[in-house]
Amino acid sequence: MNFLEIQCSVRGKTLPADHGYALYSAIKHICKEQQPLLLDNNNLSSEILLSSIPGVPDKNGLVYLNNKSRFRFRCPAEQATQWYRFLQNQVFDIRGHLIRLVQPRLTLPETSNVLKARLVTFRLEKWNSQEAPFHFLESCQKALERIEVNGQAFIDSNYQGDLALRAIKIREKNVLGYGVVVEGLNEDDSLKLQGLGLGGRKHFGCGWFYPAKEEINAA
Repeated sequence: MNFLEIQCSVRGKTLPADHGYALYSAIKHICKEQQPLLLDNNNLSSEILLSSIPGVPDKNGLVYLNNKSRFRFRCPAEQATQWYRFLQNQVFDIRGHLIRLVQPRLTLPETSNVLKARLVTFRLEKWNSQEAPFHFLESCQKALERIEVNGQAFIDSNYQGDLALRAIKIREKNVLGYGVVVEGLNEDDSLKLQGLGLGGRKHFGCGWFYPAKEEINAA
């Protein structure tokens, strides 16, 4: 499957730090009002991936937007023109925080033999601090096999050197997952993983992979 990424600069001041579900809800709401044909059974297509919008965290549940803050959206190439037009200059209300998307650009994701995702989630039968990493990595490798991607998955570490255990709030439920690194990818598998993502909740910013050097360049 060929896919493209739409990137938009973001005009606004702040966003909730955990805004993945709210961003998805805002896009779906405006689609229903303005472009219902973009939806699949009143929902975003399962082939669409959304990234959360980066900013400067204030450690109190907000991020401050700056000139590096980007809205990023991946979709099949044949849908890209329609979404590009829809997203241009669109205003979203994210839990009371208004943002405008400007200067949209179409791009191809960059290949890399090492990809990272800030948060990947799976529905594990049991979740405890001792067994969860083992079952989580098992789920990662099985998911890579299902999409026929050859690579080795690892749980990422946070700035303190601990396992990067993270959460996303969906309605009133906190869903746990980990930051993930996948190494040993060839060019085709690198693009495939970025286009398909990994795990669940991919409309909410989960399973979004990017070249590891993006993180270095942003630092």
